[in-house]
Amino acid sequence: MISPLRDTLGRTLHDLRISVMDRCNFRCPYCMPRGTFGDDYPFLQPAERLTFAEIARLTRVFVGLGASKIRLTGGEPLLRPHLSELVRELNSIVGLEDLALTTNGFLLEKQAAGLRASGLKRVTVSLDTLDEELFAVMSGGFRGLARVLAGIAAATDAGLAPIKINCVVQRGVNDHTILDMVNRFRGTGIIVRFIEYMDVGNRHRWSWDQVVPSLELLRRISACWPTRAIEENYSGEVAERYEFNHGGGEIGFISSVTNPFCDGCTRARLSSEGVLFTCLFASHGRDLRAPLRNGASDEELRERIAGVWRARGDRYSELRAERAPAEHKIEMHYIGG
Repeated sequence: MISPLRDTLGRTLHDLRISVMDRCNFRCPYCMPRGTFGDDYPFLQPAERLTFAEIARLTRVFVGLGASKIRLTGGEPLLRPHLSELVRELNSIVGLEDLALTTNGFLLEKQAAGLRASGLKRVTVSLDTLDEELFAVMSGGFRGLARVLAGIAAATDAGLAPIKINCVVQRGVNDHTILDMVNRFRGTGIIVRFIEYMDVGNRHRWSWDQVVPSLELLRRISACWPTRAIEENYSGEVAERYEFNHGGGEIGFISSVTNPFCDGCTRARLSSEGVLFTCLFASHGRDLRAPLRNGASDEELRERIAGVWRARGDRYSELRAERAPAEHKIEMHYIGG
């Protein structure tokens, strides 16, 4: 038996989130505000991104170190051409137990069946409101709510289950629409998860006043549909789970701001150009693309990755109140949520 890979706080490596694309077809203000990410923004060129073969090779190394859950992210991952080919390759890796994808859903309708046939297990859709006009505002001026909902329906038909909806809640922006979100998906088997507005990146002028604590949201929802807490699916799960007392499925809350879960974080993140990060709020990462393209062996890559994880001591959310607001952090679109 190989001993689990542990960091300085005893946390094991279990999850790997792989960004396959730094671009996105939306310009959500809390992630890629249009004023910063305009037509002239210097996104990565195709040759700078890891190839599918490089992603698969690194994934095999990560799985050999204990990662058993893989999630493909962006930017918007469905903008990456022929993504189902990567899914098929990753699905063949021995030891990989779960392969999922996070998307804004706009391109999902036409790709859902192919992704499922290639081995994708589950999909999470980022959707912050069901109000048409507010959707346009929160997507940076883009319309397409109907296409997102059609994508969710196609994912359901394809068997990409359980489908989860990630809803980032901002006070005074979309918090008044959360009951509509619950009502729409309650009883469908789709799990809505409400995420506290976080200070990821440096572009969006985050403030505590914009955070709606999960407990406040839970009280609002439970006043309409009584709920009870249920156990986590696995050790290190970030969402607190609740089910409706009288049936109708479950909802979840991701409370990084008011109830940090750094002590149970088992996630590593790989950017689309091959930089390894050990925290969503990291200020720097470790380049894996250069050694990969310079002929490093799998064992050398393994030792590099293991060394980064063993030295890991990240607990940004637990220390948020002590951090300087201007501290540089990597952008969300670059490594996914």
